Formats: sequence, structure tokens, C-alpha cells
Amino acid sequence: MVQLSRWKIIVLALSLVLGLLFAFPNALSPAQREALPGFLPKNALNLGLDLQGGSYLLLEVDVPAMRTKRVDNLVEDVRVSMREARININALQREAGGVVISLADQSQADAAFKALQQLAGGPNQQGVQERTATRQSGNRIRYGFTQATLDSMGATAVDQSIEVVRRRVDSTGTKEISITRQGAERIVVQAPGQNDPAALERVIGQTAQLTFQMVDSENSVADAIAGRVPPDAQLLYGDDGITPYLVKRRILVSGENLTRASVDSDQAGRPAIGFRFDGVGARRFGEATAANIGKPFAIILDGKVISAPRINSAITGGSGIIEGDFSIQTASEMVNLLNGGALPAPLRVEERRVVTAELGADAVAAGALSTAVGFAIIVVFMILAYGFLFGGISVIGLVLNGLLIVAAMSLFQATLTLPGIAGLVLTFAVAVDANVLIYERMRDEARAGRSVIASMDAGFNKAMGTIVDANLTTLVAAGIMFFAGQGPVRGFAWTLTIGVFTSMFSAVLVAQVLLAYWLKTARPKKLPIADAETVR
Repeated sequence: MVQLSRWKIIVLALSLVLGLLFAFPNALSPAQREALPGFLPKNALNLGLDLQGGSYLLLEVDVPAMRTKRVDNLVEDVRVSMREARININALQREAGGVVISLADQSQADAAFKALQQLAGGPNQQGVQERTATRQSGNRIRYGFTQATLDSMGATAVDQSIEVVRRRVDSTGTKEISITRQGAERIVVQAPGQNDPAALERVIGQTAQLTFQMVDSENSVADAIAGRVPPDAQLLYGDDGITPYLVKRRILVSGENLTRASVDSDQAGRPAIGFRFDGVGARRFGEATAANIGKPFAIILDGKVISAPRINSAITGGSGIIEGDFSIQTASEMVNLLNGGALPAPLRVEERRVVTAELGADAVAAGALSTAVGFAIIVVFMILAYGFLFGGISVIGLVLNGLLIVAAMSLFQATLTLPGIAGLVLTFAVAVDANVLIYERMRDEARAGRSVIASMDAGFNKAMGTIVDANLTTLVAAGIMFFAGQGPVRGFAWTLTIGVFTSMFSAVLVAQVLLAYWLKTARPKKLPIADAETVR
């Protein structure tokens, strides 16, 4: 019924107030928004990379390098396990996804197989067996990753990398960053407002693999430099790239057990990195230091030895500091990387580009012009087709619709992109489409001889089903684009989805309230649009 009901007026007034409240910060400068009282919203509309300018990085996760490293760790686990079980081996032959152990004494095959089964453990939390031991002919046993684990390594590495990158960038205060998956092993990072891709790449791309390993004091570093590296050790260099270190391959504790890193200072007051392990890491660190008192151990970050202090006593507290040639800035960056977590695999930069602020400003100007032109065409059409009264009411609903869209995107911190502006223009057309359906139904009823109020009631009631069906179809299409698309396509779908809800609300409610007020005050005997030409 076309009635001037109180609840409709309250809902319309409330939506107008909330729309103005959440859209208002967009008219202020950043400094003015920060000066607003705490109870007022301060979020403004986020502009995407194509509108604001910024950095774009296309990264590829180096899954083969990750698999190689995991097999390296697996080989060392086997070597240590066989040594602890006092089982003699002739050779360890690496192969894809595992290692084949050749035993020196075939009578030890059962003991070796049992030790490897214990090393493999049971299924993980997802119920998947990650490692398995298999007997082969003669004195050979294969120990390696299961095929299911190998198949999932790539997808898992990409998912973990996305989360690590997100934590790292969020901690730097960068806003509106978009991190999306592209294909099987690629990640797209878009950072609006970040005009230094080198700084972004430095924060994102460093693996930040922190490990604690014993220094090999039994063998000669000079022999290792000459190419005679023991099988259970590796030759690394210090952070200066000059000082060589021979370290055991076995990892005592890794960054996976790190719970917190912070900027600290050493005894001389120089910047250092403080760290704390979780319960498992603290226990392993305590056991390792207790068993190696008087020996040096290496603190390694991304393949470089940061320091190699000597263990004077067991460190059971689970915390300590890493000393090195750090500045406050490098220490802060390193803490950010360690707290963000280590990347499961290296990231290769496949493409980098910068969208300048000037280019973004041109896109904003072009988008604003296209929106204004589209809005003006719709206004002219509605007034010419339905007159100043009915056409003007549609325009008022259109203005409220635009206000609510901006308010909703500001409230949810959605990012407006250039395709999003296209969705905004399309939303305006969809909004007046509801008014066109209502007015045309009113016109048909009036020409059929029904009264003004009966024609208006029929217009709203009979057109509502068509309006809902049309908007549901649009929502389905927008949902498919949002979940199946990437980047600009999702921006378009997001704006279109918000516009569908706001247009249905504003177009119908504004028309009902204002037409009911006109009907109550003017008491017309004839519908003004009844004699106009039908819109086809």
C-alpha cells in the first residue's frame, strides 16, 4: 500500500543520517579525519592501485627449491637416526622425494626399518601420513615423503606464503594491500600508495629462515673451502660474505619455534635482536646447549651466519639475543620479518611495476567524469520521460543510492578501482530501472481506468516481483565474478553487489515515502504520468 507510514519515514531518515555520517570523512583531508572526535567514523574510501598509484609485484613461489630443502632435511634426519641407532650404512642415495639407504650389514635391516618407521611417525592433524619407510631388495630401504605430501607441497607453500606476506605488510602499516593467488604457484601483490617497489620487495621477498646449528669443530674449514666438505656439514659464510664457517647440517632449533622477536641491545649497547622460543623450542635449545657446552653454535638467517657464539652453559630459559652488525633500521626490519614468519619457499619476482600518482589522478578524473556524465544522462532521461515530480523522485533516490554506496564502501574499507567505477555507473542504471518498472506499471493501471491510489498500489505490488528477480540475477552474476575472478574483476563485482542492495532499498523506499506524501497533500484526481508516452 502507498501509505505515509511512520516506520518508513524513520528508516529513510536513519539511512540518510548514517549515509552522511559514513560518507562524510571522504570530503576531509587525512589530517582533518584524524582530528575528528573518537566517536565519529574516520574511514574514507580506499582507492585501488589504478586510481591512487602504487606498486605491483608478481611473485612466483619456488616450489622445487622448497622440495629440495625438505629432502635435504630428511636426509639429515635419516643420517642422525641411523647414527643414534648404531646402524652402519654404506651410502645415502638421494632421489626425488626421498633417500635410499644402503646398509653395511644386512642383519641390521630390521632394526634400521624399525628406526625409520619411528622417525616417520604417525599421520598429521589432517590424517595424512607425510613420511614412509619402504623395504627394497637386498640391504636397501627407501625413506621419503608420500605422494600425497609431495602433491600438496606446492599448494600449501603458496597458501602459507600469502599469509606470511600479509602479516609482514600489515605490520609495516601499509593500507589496502591486495594479495591474491594467480594460477598454481604465483602471487600478485598490489600496494596502493607504496611508490617504492624495492622497499616492498625487500620486506616481502626475504625468506627469513632462522636456524640454530652446531659449528663443525672436528673438520677443517680450509679443506671445506678446497671442496672437501663432510657429508653431514655445509660451508656457509658470514653476513659480511667473507668469513667462512663449517656448520653441521642438522638443525637444532628453527624459526618455526619462535614466538616473539624484538629489537634489543647487547652488553655494549649496540642494536641486537631479542628472541623467545615456544615450549618445544625452549626444550630443544636447552638440551642442545647442555650437550654441547664449550662448543660454538651458529645462528643462521637465510643461509648467512649472523654470529657463532660459544656455549658457556646450558640455556634453559628459551630466550636470548642475536648479536651482529645491526643498525636500528636493519634490526627493526629483521624483527618484522621474524615476527611475520618464515616463507616456506623462496619467492622470485616475475614482474614489477609502479603506477605513478599522476597516472592515478588521471584515472580518478576520468572515472569522476564518466560517473557524472552517466548520472546526468539518467537525470535528463527520467525527467523527460516522467516529468519533474516522478522523475525528480527517482533522482532523489539515485542520490541517496550513491551516498549509501560510498558510505558502505567506507564502512567496510572496500577498495574502489577503475572497474569499480564502471560498476558504480551500472548500479545507477540498475537503480532507475526499478523506478521505470514501477512507473510503467502505474501508467498501465491508470490507462486501464483505475483510480490514482489503486494505480500506485498496483505499480509497487506488481512490479516488485520483477524487480527482485532482476536484482537476484545480477547478484548471482556478481557472485560468480567475485569468487571466480581476480583483481579488477572482483572490484567490479564488489561495487555492483553493494549497489544492488542499496538501489533496491533507495529506489523503492524513497518512491513510496515521497509519493505517499504527495498523494496525501495534493490529493490528485489523475496520475500525472498517465498521459505521457510509454517508455519502451
